[in-house]
Formats: sequence, C-alpha cells, structure tokens
Amino acid sequence: MKKNIYIKTKIPAPGTQKIINDLSKVESRSMHGQLPIVWKKAKGFNIWDVAGNKFIDFTSTIFVANIGHSNKRLKKYLSYCLNKNLIHSYAYATKIKENYIKKLLKFCRLKNSKAFLMSSGTEATEAALKLMRLNGIKNKKRSLGIICFEGNWHGRTMGSQMMSGNLRQKEWIGSHDNNIHHLPFPYPWDISEKDAESFFLKSLNYLQKKKKISLQKDVCGFMIETFQGWGAVYYPKNYIKALYKVCKKNKIIISFDEMQSGFARTGCRFGYEHYGIEPDLICCGKGMGGGIALSGVIGKKSIMDLPEIGNMSSTNSGNPLACYAGLAVIDEILERKLEYSTLKKGLILEQKLKKIKIIYPKLIKAISGKGLIYAIIFNEHYPNIEEKLRLLCQECMKNGLLVVYTGRESVKIGPPLTITKQALNEGIEIINRSIKKCF
Repeated sequence: MKKNIYIKTKIPAPGTQKIINDLSKVESRSMHGQLPIVWKKAKGFNIWDVAGNKFIDFTSTIFVANIGHSNKRLKKYLSYCLNKNLIHSYAYATKIKENYIKKLLKFCRLKNSKAFLMSSGTEATEAALKLMRLNGIKNKKRSLGIICFEGNWHGRTMGSQMMSGNLRQKEWIGSHDNNIHHLPFPYPWDISEKDAESFFLKSLNYLQKKKKISLQKDVCGFMIETFQGWGAVYYPKNYIKALYKVCKKNKIIISFDEMQSGFARTGCRFGYEHYGIEPDLICCGKGMGGGIALSGVIGKKSIMDLPEIGNMSSTNSGNPLACYAGLAVIDEILERKLEYSTLKKGLILEQKLKKIKIIYPKLIKAISGKGLIYAIIFNEHYPNIEEKLRLLCQECMKNGLLVVYTGRESVKIGPPLTITKQALNEGIEIINRSIKKCF
C-alpha cells in the first residue's frame, strides 16, 4: 500500500454509477460531466470515494481548497462561529465582518482600498463590470466600453459571459453588448516577449478603427483574467506593462480576475504580482473561502464608493460564517508561509512536467503555469485529442490521482498548497505513466 494512495476496488468503485444516475434524475444536466467518482471524504490533499479508495487530489475542487481539504483551522473557526449563534446578518454590521475586511485589505496590499464581499466568482466579475462603468460615467466617457480578451473566462451569468471569450457558450444571450470588445490573446507560442508591446498596440489600434472608438472617450475598463484559465497561460510581461501605460493615460480601469490565481495559488498572494503592476480592482473567489462560498471585489476607495447606498448589495455579503472562513484562509497562508512553500513546490512541478514534455515533443505543445497551478497543453491537431484526454484523466483516476479535465486540449494540475513533495512527485509519476499508456 502506498502512503498517499490506497485503491482496493475496481475504479470507478462499485455503486458509483448508480449514485451518478440517481443524481442525474433530479439535478440539472449542466452540473454533470465530471469523472465517474463519488466523493465521501476529503482531508488535506486526499479524497476518499464511497468504497474507501484513497486518491491524491490534483484539483483542489477546481482550485478552491488552497489550504487543504477539511483544514483544522477552518473547522475550528467555523465551529466558533456556529457556537456564537450568529450565522447570517444580511448587510448589517458585525465585528467579524470588520475584522475580516481589515485583514483582507492588509493581505491584498492594494493602496487606499475597500472591499465588497459576495458569494460567487461570477458575482464578483459582474460587480467589477458595474464599477468600471460607473467610473466611466463619473469621467464623462461618451460610451462605456470594456475591453476583454478572446479565450478568457469570467463566469456564467450574462455580463460575465459577455466579457468571456467563448463564442459558443454565449450564444444564448441573443443581443450582445456592443460596448464589450475583445482583443486577441497573446499566446506565448505565437508572440515573443520582445514583440509583445507592439502586438498589443497593433491589436488595440485595429480594434479602435474597426469599432470606430476612442480609448479616451469610449473605453472605461479592461477585464483581465490573470492567466487564461484552460491552460494557465500568462500574458507576456511587456504586454501587460504596455496595457498599464495606455490605461493610466486614458483614465481606464484595470480589473484582474483572480479566481484561480488568488490566495497564494501561484506562489504570490495574487497572480497579478507576477506582472509588476498594481490593478485598480481585483476579483476574488474560489480559494478565498477554503470551501465556504465567499467572493469579493477589492479596489481603490474612489471606485468602490461609486455606487450609492443600496445600489450594490448582496444577500449573503459578508455573512459571519463566510467571514470566519475567509479569516481562516488568510491566517493559514500567513502562518504556514504558503506563498513561499508553493513557489518552491511549483519549481519541482514545472521541472518534472517539462521532463515529460521532452519525452513527447510532438504530443505535448507546452507546459504552462506558476506555483501550484499548471497545465499540460497538448497538440490540438492530434486526432480525437479531447476524447483521448478524457481517457487520460480516467486512467490517472484508476491509479489513484484526480486531475482536471478541461474539455479541450489540456489537462490541469492544482493540488492543495499543503501537499507534500512526496505526494506531488507520486502524482506526477502517475501522469507520466498514464500518458504512456493512453498515447
């Protein structure tokens, strides 16, 4: 028996399909499509299924369990909250909300900032969209344009999907907002660091001519996913620095969508730090609450205070349970120095994945990421690549490892930041063996 994995039945475990089938009768079809496993318990960096099989988790439930599943500090803080008999408080003031927001702002290190708390990531990006446009009205912009990027992803509600770059997934909207624009994404295999600034300026000039818009008069914000989610693909640094200059010159807000990259996931507190700039707004979620629904927008006071009283609110905003969860996450990151340890483990992960790429130069196109969130990006022209990668993820699962199947030409890796080096190496070896078997 391996220390971090214990598989004692066939995988999927007996009884798995029945539970999935029964659930599908009562739950919307849109929630299905994951790997065939039924979770029973999750602790640290391990998952147990209904038969007691033990897996290493390289998903963190889609990059939520940054501080580990069933974290001791998180459970302690939540128990304390439950015993105080104050679970919900709507928008009324509570001491825990004051304490948490103060600590959050200090943790974020944005100058002169305030926070607005919510429940989900898509709610946070919608709020940022509203704040950018309110700031555009304040600056007397002629139209309230928002510039986004092709291929980026910001959520599943209307505003967030209009900002996202997946055309097929937003067909349902019907009439699109003509003031939401998209630039081509500067994929590093197409655009070098040296050419990044000129590529940005050319793309921007082309957009202005095509849409007949002026940056000064018709654009109030940029929405930037810190890295392109499906592949953990970062922008070239020079690209973001050129964007920053344009925004400062034309009174345009820079918003970073930090859902996947926030709270030490990339080896920094927030992913935007890798670019060496300071945004006006950051949108947070996922790892923010350690498994409890919590999201937020943090930004400059002058922007955050634009909505009038009651004009931007949220039913579950800053409820005590969520605030205690958020506090536990920050305390755990700081006291366990998870930024630093994540950076070190990320170097191991990168090195091992690049060795796998060398073995399969025609199959694997790129290894992309930082810290403990990486993607193996496969050759999109390989026959039936998406179906092959689903089989690859299932093969990993049969061997005791859960990875993220993205539905396209990539497999993503994002274990809890508390994972041991031994378990990290064990998981990478399973990926290597599984690629060999499937391809």
